[in-house]
Amino acid sequence: MNKNEKEKAILVGLKTAKLKRETVDEHLAELEMLAQTAGAETEFKIIQERAKPDAAYYIGKGKTEEIAMLAEMNGIDLIIFDDDLSPSQIRNLEKIINKKIIDRSGLILDIFAKHARTSEAKTQVELAQLQYTLSRLTRAWTHLSKQYGGIGTKGPGETQIETDRRIIRKRISALKNALEKIEKQQKTKSSQRKSAFQISLVGYTNAGKSTLLNLLTSAETLAENKLFATLDSTTRLYGKRNGVDILLSDTVGFIRKLPPTLVASFRSTLNVVRDADLILHVVDLSNPTYEEHIQIVEQTLKELKCDEKRILTVFNKIDIVSDLHKLEFANATFSDAVFVSAERGINIQELKKKIDNEINGTAIEKEIILPASESKVISQLHDLALVRKKRYFNNSVILSLSADEKQMGKIDKIIAKIETSIDDD
Repeated sequence: MNKNEKEKAILVGLKTAKLKRETVDEHLAELEMLAQTAGAETEFKIIQERAKPDAAYYIGKGKTEEIAMLAEMNGIDLIIFDDDLSPSQIRNLEKIINKKIIDRSGLILDIFAKHARTSEAKTQVELAQLQYTLSRLTRAWTHLSKQYGGIGTKGPGETQIETDRRIIRKRISALKNALEKIEKQQKTKSSQRKSAFQISLVGYTNAGKSTLLNLLTSAETLAENKLFATLDSTTRLYGKRNGVDILLSDTVGFIRKLPPTLVASFRSTLNVVRDADLILHVVDLSNPTYEEHIQIVEQTLKELKCDEKRILTVFNKIDIVSDLHKLEFANATFSDAVFVSAERGINIQELKKKIDNEINGTAIEKEIILPASESKVISQLHDLALVRKKRYFNNSVILSLSADEKQMGKIDKIIAKIETSIDDD
């Protein structure tokens, strides 16, 4: 196959008794976008209806034989299943279809491998790929990598064709150690940011988070209309309030059926979400299944133990929503949300007001009495907090301060030192 030639693919979905046909259609539409992102061209979409998945062939032997004929007649070499397949299912399907078969997790891992740019992202993706591959070594892994190449075989498949479980486990151990070092470095960076107010952007993939980051911070991060354009977290200065830096971070988008190995491997990248004082949940309101996307993001935040944090919902892409009833419904259902278009800059001032309200909502008010001679300390307090009122009484100065919890903690330490110094005198 020519390097620039797109692989032709058949997408396969399964409608069980628990799923509506529209849901399966939408899932396959997303799978098509994933395939396109990976560099494949979808030729056919097949939906099989069964009460439950077939243990041996997932879609049943008869349907498998139909797909084998369809692939042979149309010169198709790639079959993508919308759900994860067991090693035995893949083995059985390959015997009949005799084409390259990958499942949704394999496809997502391939996209991540393609988009990984930094050393951290590459390490995270390779670890997830090897963990995914380890349970599938019973199939002809060398056969797949040598004969086919292309989608689903990037990363470890190309460089460790003859490897066995022992070698893979050794490599996994080395990658985990590397990520632990990365995580320690991230914690050091994070501790340096403790004095700042941290905002994290989260959302379903392609919701427009990177575009919003660029708009709010004048950053120049990659913002494309494709899935998983961003893998590495990006942090930029949003502004300053009450003497405190406000940092805004973007990170990898979430998606349904995200491989658990990826969530685990991207732990250090997702720490920006765990460290956040405020989460902006960006939702693509133009997407027909935006409500399901909200549920998926909320579930992922729960898995990250971030669901108790303060979350502001931001409905994006309102400029391409033609159904006014959808806008009215979302507005009624999410009364505290803000509706914007990051692409066209619509209602951004309202979003900034909401963010300011959230930041100010964390402020602690305190009155402090200091000797008037402590001019350096008084100047320092002006940098750490908003001084709402300053009054002089005899040889003392009374300051009415407003600051967030982090800054107030610093102020308390400064005051404690002064009080200790006075007591010693």
